[in-house]
Amino acid sequence: MKTKFKSSIRAAYHSFGRAVCAGAILLNASSAQAQNLFESDFGTGSIYEFTPGGAQSTFASGLVYPAGLAFNSAGDLFVATEDGYIYEYSSGGAQSTFASGLAYPHGLAFNSAGDLFEADGGSGNIYEFTPGGAQSTFASGLNDPTGLAFDSAGDPFEADQFGNRLIEFTPGGARSIFASGLNGPFGLAFNSAGDLFEADSYGGNIYKFTPGGVRSTFASGLAVPLGLAFNSAGDLFEADGGSGNIYEFTPSGAQSTFASGLSSPSYLAFEGVTLPVPEPTALRLLAFGVFGITLLRRRQR
Repeated sequence: MKTKFKSSIRAAYHSFGRAVCAGAILLNASSAQAQNLFESDFGTGSIYEFTPGGAQSTFASGLVYPAGLAFNSAGDLFVATEDGYIYEYSSGGAQSTFASGLAYPHGLAFNSAGDLFEADGGSGNIYEFTPGGAQSTFASGLNDPTGLAFDSAGDPFEADQFGNRLIEFTPGGARSIFASGLNGPFGLAFNSAGDLFEADSYGGNIYKFTPGGVRSTFASGLAVPLGLAFNSAGDLFEADGGSGNIYEFTPSGAQSTFASGLSSPSYLAFEGVTLPVPEPTALRLLAFGVFGITLLRRRQR
């Protein structure tokens, strides 16, 4: 009976080890999967799509000052336009109106429940929309909210452009000042380690904030940095409104030009990259741990 019990344990360890190792492989494979970058071009009224190699095509056109971009979990693209609309696009490019009557909508971001949050620059509010389009006010009294991003705990962060600060909200709406003394904060993006990156549009810098709020300069000398987005490999992309370029930064900060000759790039979004996720190394370490336990069990037989 005891031997059978030990055999069952060993079998469970083997199965679990194989499952975790397979999960690590799948996670690494998905993180390496190519994803296209979408850019809202304020000047031309278009949404451009870029392959990982930089090939550019027009995804949508004829918009009035397109701004914030965000993908939902189904792969539909949502676009805010400064004439007060949020449009929804299917993966095939079919357009429908998701919301209207807003006051200069800017940044967009989805929470893990699938609700869309919109930074409404004209009203100073953040609106929340259910997947069905029901609208409610999540926060008010802000000073030209532009950028939005959710951390891995589900807390929304807001770039208060004219208030020169970043505000953190709990899911219930309680707010606190995360950072102040900035110079026109605009785009926000989290990396997978939980660090927040902020485009300081008037200062020409990109700042990096640890989860505890410690600030460092990640990049400088930019011309009106606006939208930010990470790809699944951990590279940061920045829409540089002043130069008409999109720059790519490695995690260590090495800069290269991904695209150029744009009119006025403002916001960015990667297809299929939505919320911060843990680094694959954590899962790999777990896999190694399970493998070690399995070997130890074998030696004890």
